[in-house]
Amino acid sequence: MIGVNKRIIAFLDGDKYSLMLNPEIIKCSESYETEEGCLSLLGGPRKCRRYKSIKVKWLTKEMKPKIKTFTGYTAQIIQHEIDHCNGILI
Repeated sequence: MIGVNKRIIAFLDGDKYSLMLNPEIIKCSESYETEEGCLSLLGGPRKCRRYKSIKVKWLTKEMKPKIKTFTGYTAQIIQHEIDHCNGILI
């Protein structure tokens, strides 16, 4: 998205910020339709398909591998940001 071949996302997970390097969704379940807004696009929310639960593999800033399952709104945010890393806008 910024012309650099790095895949980095940051997001609020509960009450703390989390950072993921090279995040990859390795499992997902229970798809649903929702609407999302995006600061990269003009206009209002757009329809998109997301998953209620996702399992993500990534590296920490210390370059240690992690795997965790996320649900609900946090899962939706992660999917949105990974889409950006893949060049996808809603």
